[in-house]
Amino acid sequence: MNSTAPSPVRRRTFLSVGSNLGDRVRFLRQAIESLPDVVAVSPVYETVPVGGPDQDSFLNVVVELNTDMTPLNLLGLCHRIEANAERVREERWGPRTLDLDIIWMDGMEMDTERLTIPHPRWKDRRFVLAPMRDLAPELVSEQDLRLSEGSVIQTGDL
Repeated sequence: MNSTAPSPVRRRTFLSVGSNLGDRVRFLRQAIESLPDVVAVSPVYETVPVGGPDQDSFLNVVVELNTDMTPLNLLGLCHRIEANAERVREERWGPRTLDLDIIWMDGMEMDTERLTIPHPRWKDRRFVLAPMRDLAPELVSEQDLRLSEGSVIQTGDL
């Protein structure tokens, strides 16, 4: 009997990565280096926080993966990477050393208590849409960008 397991499905996936505490560039670089299957990284954007308390500006990037990880396994990895950056969850939308969000996975829709894909507010946030448009203009229209909230300034590459 010759049975082979089916190949895992690889999905084009986008993560938003941001930091507004400490050495923001170092936290972004370390997060990206910790991710598997990285295909591309957007330019860096300096962004004014949207929602939450008064706080310093963020540096944000979007990372494109081609991964066979399940959504929940990828979420677990994101949480471990945040913990390695000593992220503290004291206040919703408060300042943080590192924030990783799964924004979109090709062909994947889910809505559970732990995770919603696509991210429920991704089309509302310019700090997600501007860098994502750099990597996937077919997913983010100019109108999406105009209608989104926030202000962003492209600052260069990591």
